[in-house]
This record gives sequence, structure tokens and C-alpha cells, in this order.
Amino acid sequence: MAKASGDGQHFLPDFGSLKVTVRMVLLATIVAAIITIGRNEGIDEEAWQDLNLLTGYALILSLFSVLVLKLFSPLIQRMTVVGGSLLVLLLSLLVIIAGTELMVFALYDFRLTTERWPDWHYSLLIRSILIGMIISILGLRYLLVAHRADMESRAEQEARLQALQSRIRPHFLFNSMNSIASLTRSDPARAETALQDLADLFRVLLADARKLVPISAEREISRQYLEIEKLRLGERLKVSWHVNNVPRSALIPALTLQPLLENAIYHGIEPRFQGGTLRIELWGENESLNIMISNPLPDIPKHAHGKGNKIAMSNIRLRLSSHFGDAADMQSFQEGGQYHVKLKMPIVRG
Repeated sequence: MAKASGDGQHFLPDFGSLKVTVRMVLLATIVAAIITIGRNEGIDEEAWQDLNLLTGYALILSLFSVLVLKLFSPLIQRMTVVGGSLLVLLLSLLVIIAGTELMVFALYDFRLTTERWPDWHYSLLIRSILIGMIISILGLRYLLVAHRADMESRAEQEARLQALQSRIRPHFLFNSMNSIASLTRSDPARAETALQDLADLFRVLLADARKLVPISAEREISRQYLEIEKLRLGERLKVSWHVNNVPRSALIPALTLQPLLENAIYHGIEPRFQGGTLRIELWGENESLNIMISNPLPDIPKHAHGKGNKIAMSNIRLRLSSHFGDAADMQSFQEGGQYHVKLKMPIVRG
């Protein structure tokens, strides 16, 4: 029993939603206007009366269609694509038939017709069925195409996120392994702890990039990374954390902090003979999560390591955009002998 696109999601929407209702009402109004234009040579009082009558008729049919389809929506969602589509088409036609018959029946009671079932009654019924069938088929086709386009867009975004995630290749890997190797004899317990931290870090690196992770988990991974770097830099690396008003359940893209910390160490702390303090600030403000990482500038700017920071910065900016769109922001600047990277993103709670 195949679904719309093989992903377990049916392409038919929730017909009771406001979005679908508005679209169906708008479509009914447009169809009524088109029929009115086709039936009248000019815009006069008769044309306006015709438009009002057809619009009212179309709106009643569209609203009844929404109601009926909403009642049958649970059944439709359990059916195959073909079965669900045929049921939607059948229900729409039944509403059109019932609605047309009720309208003609009521016109006589309101003394708008001289006969209960006038001669034009069958012609109106047949034309309404044909028009309704055409609109229903085109509507179903539109829903299917829109669903497939949405699924392709999601798949493309997921592949893009995975590609961006796979490009994160920490420079510290070989240095860390050398540092750990030097500890295996002098301090085996510390070497084992460092290996566990390194394993945890790469487990995150290879994880699903489509998912957001709790800020607490991201902080723990960052802490483990910094502990590994301290094996190599010793007292030259000092770390200062400042966290204020950040919900523990807040979610951010995995490995957002670590590449920025790596850049700060590689381009700011490491080139300095005396090292320096890496400052990490996280704070919540107006449903936004703010992150700022600051490091001292190198003593001699031209001795700073290459341009690799631009790749990491671009990578993180693209990943933030993929997850949050324009709601996320990233900027970097120099101030007071420090290099700052500031991130802002919506607070998404897990």
C-alpha cells in the first residue's frame, strides 16, 4: 500500500485546517468569477447579481466539502494514494450533487423559481459535476506535485546538512593523539580519559546533522575538547565560561561551539607565547540564544595561522541558515585587543 512519496507521509493534507479552508474558499470564489465573466457580455447589474449568486453557491459547496473531507480525513490518511484520492474525488462530487439539489429545492421555497424542479435543473447539475470533477482532479494533482517538491526540498536540505557536517575535520586530531601517546606511560589514567573525550567528540562529528542537540550536551562536548587541548597547551590555555538565563532544554545544531573554540585556539591562543584566556559567553534574551566566543589577538598578526577560520565560519553560518533561516545571525569583529564571534539564534526547546 504505497504512500505519496515513499516516506510514510500522505500527500493529502488535513482538510480541516485553516490553511486548506482558506484555499478552497478562495478557489471557489475565483471559479465563480470566471464563470460569471464567461456568462455575461459586460459588467452590469445583471452580471453582479449573477456573480453574487454563483459566489454564494460556490462558497456553500466549498465549506460543505471542507466539513465532509474533515470528517473522513482519518480514513483518507490510512488509505493508499489512489484509494484516498478516489475517495476525496467521490466525496467532493457527492457534496456538489447534494448541494446543487438542495439549492434548486430551496429556490422554489424562496419564490425565486416558478417550479420545484425547473427544466434547467439537470443542465446545472451536469455542468456542476463536470466543473467540480475538473477542479478536484487539478487540485489533487497540485497537492501531489507540491508534496513531492516539499519532500525533495527537505531531502536536499538534509543532504546539505550532512555534507556540511562531514566537512568538519578538527585540526587538533593528530596533535591530540600525540599528546595522548605521550601520557600513556607517565599518566595512563589521564590518557584513558583523554581518549574517551576524543571518542565522544568524534561520535558527535559522525552523528546525524539534521538533528538539534541540547545546549547542555554541546557544552559537555566543548568541555571535553578543551580538556584535550589543555594536554597540548598546558597553562597557556585558560578558559572562562559565563552562562546566564539559558534554558537547559534549548537546542542548537551539533558541533556549533567546538569549531569556533578550535579557531579561537588555533588563531588566537596558540600563536601567543604566553597563551591567553578563551572567554565563552552564553545568555538568553527575548527568546533568543546568544553565544559569544572571545580570544586575544596574536602578538604579531602576520604570524597567525592561515585562513582556515573562514571555512569553519562559513560552514557554521550555512548550518545555522539551514536550521533557522533568517532568524539566525552570525558576526565577527575585533575590539579591545580581542577577536569576537557572536551567534544569535531562536531558542528552540526540546
